[in-house]
Amino acid sequence: MFSWISFLSYAVITAVTPGPNNIMSMSNAGRLGFRKSLPFNFGIWTGFSAVMILCTLFCSGLSQTIPKIKLPMLIAGALYMLHLAWKIVRSSSVIEEDHSGTGFLSGLMLQFVNPKIYIYCIVSMEAYILPSYQGQWDALIFFALLLALIGFLSTVCWAAFGSVFRLLFSRYARITNTVMALLLVYCAVSLFL
Repeated sequence: MFSWISFLSYAVITAVTPGPNNIMSMSNAGRLGFRKSLPFNFGIWTGFSAVMILCTLFCSGLSQTIPKIKLPMLIAGALYMLHLAWKIVRSSSVIEEDHSGTGFLSGLMLQFVNPKIYIYCIVSMEAYILPSYQGQWDALIFFALLLALIGFLSTVCWAAFGSVFRLLFSRYARITNTVMALLLVYCAVSLFL
């Protein structure tokens, strides 16, 4: 049976943690304002959706071709979550900015070189979605687009908060990082339950 709580916990936690999309969205909104940062965020959503669908097709095909790949992928996913948890706990409260491109095309192209979203999709598919929905293409495409939407909403939140979020994150970094890290450890353990 599909565990919505585990899946959504992993998807939301992974989407809201700092990564190229979130940092650039926050930076662009802090410099340009929320409205002027929207083209970049819509580019992220478009590219994110394309990458999620391609990754879903790859994962589904691989799981059907090599069924024994599930356990190694679960282990790799769990190790990656534990690695992220460790990095989050050890990270500083200083957020590094990247002031490169701010338009739709920049947001779109960033998705094809953003390793965080590839791992986000592979772990989501192999650990949560494919065991329940293998071969059900309408459901798989739905989940791919849901993952992209969750990622997009995260970048919009980071953009909306802009510099305010930066101050809050810096002020409460230790607590925030610890909570996010513990939730990722929970997600890693829940892969095997």
